[in-house]
Amino acid sequence: MRILYTLFIRKYYLLILLFSLFNDKAKLWINGRKNQGFAKLGATQNLIWIHASSLGEFEQGRPIIELIKSRYPSKKILLTFFSPSGFEVRKNYKKADFVYYLPLDTNRNAKEFLDTFKPELAIFIKYEYWYNFLNELIIRNIPYYFVSSIYRKNQLFFKSWGFWFRKHLAKANHIFCQDENSKFLLESIGILNVTVAGDTRFDRVNQVCSHPPHVDFISDFALNYKTILAGSSWPADEIILKNFMEDADSDIKLILAPHNIDKEHIESIFKLFEKYKPQLFSETNSDKKNRQSRVLIIDSMGMLMHLYQYCKIAYIGGGFGAGIHNILEAAVFAKPVIFGPKYQKFKEAIDMISLGGAFSINNFNEFSKIANNLLDNQNAYDEASSIAKKYVNDNLGASEKIVDKIIS
Repeated sequence: MRILYTLFIRKYYLLILLFSLFNDKAKLWINGRKNQGFAKLGATQNLIWIHASSLGEFEQGRPIIELIKSRYPSKKILLTFFSPSGFEVRKNYKKADFVYYLPLDTNRNAKEFLDTFKPELAIFIKYEYWYNFLNELIIRNIPYYFVSSIYRKNQLFFKSWGFWFRKHLAKANHIFCQDENSKFLLESIGILNVTVAGDTRFDRVNQVCSHPPHVDFISDFALNYKTILAGSSWPADEIILKNFMEDADSDIKLILAPHNIDKEHIESIFKLFEKYKPQLFSETNSDKKNRQSRVLIIDSMGMLMHLYQYCKIAYIGGGFGAGIHNILEAAVFAKPVIFGPKYQKFKEAIDMISLGGAFSINNFNEFSKIANNLLDNQNAYDEASSIAKKYVNDNLGASEKIVDKIIS
């Protein structure tokens, strides 16, 4: 099985290499790993390795990093990413002492990586599972942990043929999962070193909400308007929002923060909303107040989570594709959230729908009905708003539970 796994990894690398000829993200993936050249750390001690797949997983792990640095200033943090969307945005993150792409998961790379950094322990955020790196950690008796993990019965760990994949899961020093169902599934395959600690994303969004930066232009844009913020929108989401704006009252504005901000997609959004005099955030400044525009397009990365403070309701993108994006970033600001039908993999979405703080839609008509009710019915809005905020508050504290158990 290990030979097959290694062949798969090699094939994956060759496919990314091929795509890098015409895809910017793939090119970053290849060049980032090619050029990083690990520095020899010499006698560096007290190093904790934290690995995140992408930006979302980094935000999930961020409260853990910052709690460690706060409690244990002598600890050093090595942060690695799998995806360019995480590394390129957070490569200068000040709480990490070292930030790198994770090398391709080969036996040789794992040995070289651990020979260089010599971490005292490793933390993998949510789903990250790389056989050769885990295997080398086991050989060297370096403790490793999975945090904010969530498991489903259809994952390969729980298949009758999944023994090879789950054996390194079983050898983890501890697994901190999000819910009781995940614990039950792990225990059903004999993995007992499990704690239901919750999701560290709640702690992260609470940090953001406590001290959100003020964005002058967006504050002015949304002031005295019923503003809808679409976070991480995709084309299917944008069509629904465009149709909604067709019949919307003049006191309704839209802020679009698309998932993909490449030039071609931004231009397509601009054309879609052309009649509303759309404005690009990159072309604004704090002194320029365009009162004619009803649509603002956020064409820069890294600011979405701070913008929900300015809207009345939030539409979360991705629900007509692979799955919704982070709804907690809006909920922490007491904003009711709406999203498409593909949310079943996300515990927080299921929970908030059952409580009444979130709403799933299948088409434009359903979106229009729910959005108009929230915008026009103050009682309905207040109830959904308070539910969203309470849900976040009730689920804080996972980071402390994890750090308390990992570091003594």
